[in-house]
Amino acid sequence: MSTSNPLANYSTELHDDQADKVDKYLHNLQLSDKTLMDVSLRFRREMDKGLCRDTNPTAAVKMLPTFVRSTPDGTEQGQFLALDLGGSNFRVLLVKVMGNGEQKVEMESQIYDIPEHIMRGSGSEFFDHIAACLANYLDKMGMKDKKLPLGFTFSFPCQQTKLDELITSIKHHEITPPQPNIQHSLSLNPQAVLMSWTKGFRSSGVEGQDVVSLLRKSIKKRGDFDIDIVSVVNDTVGTMMTCGFDDRHCEVGLIVGTGTNACYMEQMRNIGVLDGDEGRMCVNTEWGAFGDDGALEDLRTDIDRELDAGSFNPGKQLFEKMISGMYMGELVRLILVKMARSQLLFQGKTTSELLTTGHFSTSHIYAIENDKDEEGIASAEKILRGLGLDPSVEDCIATRRVCQIVSTRAAHLCASSLASVLRQIRDNKAAEKLRVTIGVDGSVYKNHPEFSRRLNKMVRRLVPDCDVRFLQSQDGSGKGAAMVTAVAFRLANQNADRQHILDTLRLSREQLLEVKRRFSEEMTRGLSKQTHKQASIKMLPTYVRSTPDGSEHGDFLALDLGGSSFRVLLVRVRSGTKRSVDMQQKIYSIPQEIMQGTGEELFNHIVDCIADFLEYMGMKGASLPLGFTFSFPCDQTKLDEGILLKWTKGFKASGCEGKDVVALLKEAVRSRGEFDLNFVAVVNDTVGTMMTCGYEDPKCEVGLIVGTGTNACYMEEMHNIELVEDDNGRMCVNVEWGAFGENGELEEFCTEFDRLVDACSNYPGKQRYEKMISGMYLGEIVRNVLLDFTAKGLLFRGKVSERLKTRGIFETKFLSQIESDRLAMRQVRSILQHLGLTGSTCDDSVLVKEVCSVVARRAAQLSGAGLAAVVDKIRQNRNLNQLSITVGVDGTLYKTHPHFSAIMQETLRDLAPQCEVTFLKSEDGSGKGAALITAVACRVKNEGQQ
Repeated sequence: MSTSNPLANYSTELHDDQADKVDKYLHNLQLSDKTLMDVSLRFRREMDKGLCRDTNPTAAVKMLPTFVRSTPDGTEQGQFLALDLGGSNFRVLLVKVMGNGEQKVEMESQIYDIPEHIMRGSGSEFFDHIAACLANYLDKMGMKDKKLPLGFTFSFPCQQTKLDELITSIKHHEITPPQPNIQHSLSLNPQAVLMSWTKGFRSSGVEGQDVVSLLRKSIKKRGDFDIDIVSVVNDTVGTMMTCGFDDRHCEVGLIVGTGTNACYMEQMRNIGVLDGDEGRMCVNTEWGAFGDDGALEDLRTDIDRELDAGSFNPGKQLFEKMISGMYMGELVRLILVKMARSQLLFQGKTTSELLTTGHFSTSHIYAIENDKDEEGIASAEKILRGLGLDPSVEDCIATRRVCQIVSTRAAHLCASSLASVLRQIRDNKAAEKLRVTIGVDGSVYKNHPEFSRRLNKMVRRLVPDCDVRFLQSQDGSGKGAAMVTAVAFRLANQNADRQHILDTLRLSREQLLEVKRRFSEEMTRGLSKQTHKQASIKMLPTYVRSTPDGSEHGDFLALDLGGSSFRVLLVRVRSGTKRSVDMQQKIYSIPQEIMQGTGEELFNHIVDCIADFLEYMGMKGASLPLGFTFSFPCDQTKLDEGILLKWTKGFKASGCEGKDVVALLKEAVRSRGEFDLNFVAVVNDTVGTMMTCGYEDPKCEVGLIVGTGTNACYMEEMHNIELVEDDNGRMCVNVEWGAFGENGELEEFCTEFDRLVDACSNYPGKQRYEKMISGMYLGEIVRNVLLDFTAKGLLFRGKVSERLKTRGIFETKFLSQIESDRLAMRQVRSILQHLGLTGSTCDDSVLVKEVCSVVARRAAQLSGAGLAAVVDKIRQNRNLNQLSITVGVDGTLYKTHPHFSAIMQETLRDLAPQCEVTFLKSEDGSGKGAALITAVACRVKNEGQQ
């Protein structure tokens, strides 16, 4: 055999000629950007199939849920064992995680071999060997008597079940999180059923079995130590978690080593094989099987088919066989054999070494593709000689080019599927530009001189709208398993702490029945002359004696004052066959300085608005009957008089409380001297709501408002209203239920958050029931809960924004928007960004939504309890076993919140089972209602005169 030095004949021209020759021969292994984009689209379709419940059973790319719900946030801490099994040897590690500022991970580990006969023997021998190695390690560390939690990296395709037994155990105080030198006992039961062996493993009796149970069985058989297996993870997930501890943007894990795979954080709503649609979960794509259903057939070459046919699992893991380190060297060997037989290499000669499977290893490619051409060619010569060949310089150049083509195809195919994953994440977030980190591990990525650069470059070409950072994992499979376990403990602890706080805002059925009972008592006290003054619920007579009967007719003016805006309306009521109510209106704002100025300024402003409206309608000088909706607590002795008891809803105009608001308005009209008004009725918006709905449904005898404020009214028997001297018929009573609790009736149901909101309000100690229910306060309760969670490190990583500290910044409309969010928390994220919480995570969004849900649910249940007391009172008044009645409802919270009405009605049905209640949404109770009360009053007056 010649021993001449091929490098002596090397030149650039020779290099280019040989490279061109190989390029032509292997043209079908060189994929254009267009083809790669097409592969990316195919992979995205395969991802969708794997995620969908209906198509998952037949999908090649299984998209397996891992039940890992969160990436590290830097606060994890404790001592954990990790077992890393994914190749021909495995490791046992002791991992100490230090969070809260230090953010360090210390590891001690030992590597153990898995002999070939055990890899391919029986499953019981296999797990007995692992148990023996674990025992050896614990003995060496002097820890056999301790029971530490263990994370098990098992890098083969597995079907997993939930890990949230951990959450349950900690919530019920069965488990304390691990601290160094403290013994723990966990009763957890994660499962991972092996779907199929890969990477040359063939242990019998394991496929289709739970590997955790098999390992436990082997440990139990020994009887000399015990451990708690908390989590079973894939090396890809471990890689993502390890890098996630260092970089919070890391939500993709990638392995390109002996095998290849990727995982990423997917939205729960997209994982069709699981129930639940909130938050995220890591999905193990198992992308090595891409193409097993024929999706890559047009791109596979004869060489790929030959390699597959000679593998131990023909027809399986076809994508992996085009990419991973286990097969890359073999692809090169098969090409060299084929080229030699075509007289293109080695003068047509082959050797037994070259013809032997596995004799050209992937590590040979790393040496041959050295950055420096001459060193790479020298390595090629050495390797080829090792295979018994006598290569020329042309052979060495050609071999190097074959290596480059095979590894470049691998990098580019990897990039195309990675691009699909990145697009999925970007679309989930509806982000124009995605910033994301990919945690990477694997011998090919780390050791091949050009692979990482080619992969990174192609990813950026295929997804230019993603700002991608690649972060090399430091021991993803070992440290990663410990991180998954540490995150599981952190989540369990935090969840237990959060639920403990939220439980104070949750009301049991017994508590709601008690609220109903106390409410009924206060209603009776409010109606009684003897106890009226002491009662928190004032049960004010409204002097509205009848609901509409359909014969009302005429033109009426209505004024509506109940919030930061004020309306003037012209209402035309028509009777007969074409019964109708037509309205024209104008809305005027009431500036904050007038709301909190003097009464004279407020009523002068109202009269200015009325004058403007009359001029606008061309009605200057007209004197129509007028109804005034005044939505504040008033004491009435007749229909056209209302003594303001106290301001609510942020009003503070001086000189009004204790005065007749109709007289104050008349005085302002007289002062202006331009027009006169015929005042017929002063009404509350709740009564207006009942009257509006009563016009549509004669059975409507209850009015309810749940908006900025909250209140109810209903038709009470006159003989029960001791404040009015008349025992015949009925009268509408304005319950003024917002004040319930002012005598301490709600104290045991109030939380620290309610007390905070009350203390910071305009009227501390007042309107306690309203402060637990109405739109003016719910956002503020939520804000205080969020601040408490953040201060305790349970939300936003313990970092609060200045904006969130601002009173009133969390508007109640946010609750409705957040609970309506079905778009992967995008609405929640945008609200949190508006609040200055730009670094908030998907997990934060889920928690904010839960807080909103708990606060709104309590408000709806409390409303339901009050309403149950009202309708049961009507039923008892009438001595009925079963009452059928309609409630007219208005208010933004009731109308816009997605769940409020349903929860309130469910509570009402439960607490007042003998009442069949229909709810009718009011269309403009405060405007139209005021006009209808005026119309009813005019009708009754006319009937009396006749």
